[in-house]
Amino acid sequence: MRMILRLVFGLFVLKATLANPRFSRQVDLDTYDSTNYDVDLDNLNLENQDNYDDYEDGLTIDEPQIEIETLAPPDYNYPGPEASLEAEKEEEEEMPLTPQLVPQGSGGSGVLMGPDTQKGMPTCLLCTCLGGSVYCDDLKLDSVPPLPKDTTHFYARYNRITKINKSDFASMNKLKRIDLTANEITSIDEKAFMGLPELEELVIRENHVTQLPALPETMTLIDASQNEIGTKGLHQEAFKDMASLLYLYMTDNHIDYIPVPLPNSLRSLHLQRNNIQMMHEDTFCNLKDYNYIRNALEDIRLDGNPINLSRTPQAYVCLPRIPIGDLI
Repeated sequence: MRMILRLVFGLFVLKATLANPRFSRQVDLDTYDSTNYDVDLDNLNLENQDNYDDYEDGLTIDEPQIEIETLAPPDYNYPGPEASLEAEKEEEEEMPLTPQLVPQGSGGSGVLMGPDTQKGMPTCLLCTCLGGSVYCDDLKLDSVPPLPKDTTHFYARYNRITKINKSDFASMNKLKRIDLTANEITSIDEKAFMGLPELEELVIRENHVTQLPALPETMTLIDASQNEIGTKGLHQEAFKDMASLLYLYMTDNHIDYIPVPLPNSLRSLHLQRNNIQMMHEDTFCNLKDYNYIRNALEDIRLDGNPINLSRTPQAYVCLPRIPIGDLI
């Protein structure tokens, strides 16, 4: 009896399941008509074939173009949107820089100008600045560049500078040495060096200077050799008040006399290859004081001049050494 009840209950459950709509839909999906399926497959293949024919007729896909040096390295961190916006903002706010020319002698960092140099370049960027020394040798300069205010030694040798202006060294209160060897200087402003309270050494050899300008009393070395300084190229008693002058070099010029009076501090006087023809007995010594001895002046060069040193023997009695030159 129990078995029969189980069978009846099972049939009832099976009938209820078959009658459920969800079950009937799933059956439809799980079964298909083989004829209709083949037809659809053919149509599908035909459509794919048409697309393939279109592709063969002219529809092409371009090969990827790779631009050299544009790929980022593997570990490159691509900027986010915020970084891009900040970069664009900086580009918009950045203004183009234009070189500003600083007036010469102003004591600023300066801008170096020349015919063949880089225009608008700061002096200490093209020249070499070491402490207070500025080296501008062999740079094809045609004028003195503006110098830093703390410059103590200035070298501009082997350039094309033609003139020294009053403003070139204005307000350079610490400048001690100026070396302009082997330029093309033809003229120097009369007061170009008078505003330099610390100037001690001036070297202007191998130029075309015709007149030596006024110099401060602080000078210890003056080298104006190999120029065109003549009879009227020196001030009267030009070196008298230079109590610290040690070296005076004026070889290879057109000077026809020894520029007296010379300070007692002088150690070396080079006047060779000029046009000196005569000397006085009191040129170096003091005829009123026979006990006067000039111990410092040990080096006098007069060779290459049309002068006979033997004609004025009394002119050397106060010197530790006889000048070098013709004695016949």
